[in-house]
Amino acid sequence: MLAGTLKRQEITRNSRGTNGTVTMTDLQSDIDLMDRIARRDENAFHELYAEYGQPMYAYAVRITNDAAQADDVVQDSLVAVWNTAGAYRGFSRLKTWLLGIVHHTAVKSLRHLSNPITDEMEETVEDGGARLDDLVQNRDAASRLKYGLEQLSPEHRAVLDLVFYQGLNLKETADVIGCPVGTVKSRLSYARTRLKGLLSGMEDVR
Repeated sequence: MLAGTLKRQEITRNSRGTNGTVTMTDLQSDIDLMDRIARRDENAFHELYAEYGQPMYAYAVRITNDAAQADDVVQDSLVAVWNTAGAYRGFSRLKTWLLGIVHHTAVKSLRHLSNPITDEMEETVEDGGARLDDLVQNRDAASRLKYGLEQLSPEHRAVLDLVFYQGLNLKETADVIGCPVGTVKSRLSYARTRLKGLLSGMEDVR
């Protein structure tokens, strides 16, 4: 069942819900899709992958920093989706629910490698700081940004990816990670400031 679905493919991302908002029609469509998957409708499963496979993979890569490991994370996540589709009730966007599965699968795979986040790290920086798009002005800066992101912990890369790349709001990000909104804010602030420092340091040695 999963063999054809899990092959790498180019996917055109749907713009629905990119601003963090969702309509009742969107939610009902998500619920209907997951109901079909819960009834073992493989066509529905392929539809889900066509719309959400790329964001799931991109997020897995961001956390793991490894394409092969991200592939494994997405495969495991899709198996979980197939097996637990009936648990989705439309209390959040489907994208949020799916990224939550990816997040916990990826973190579990990295648990023995990840450096824990200390309270001091999260409380060092006040909320606010440089916006991610303020840090990138050209292709060369984009390359440095990629390197800078790789230097952050998986937890800090996660909040940056969810907010700036996946387009989730703070509440949705908290739902994905499974932590309070305040923790998301502090991690996001720390990650922004840390990333800005890394990029500034790279500028100084050029």
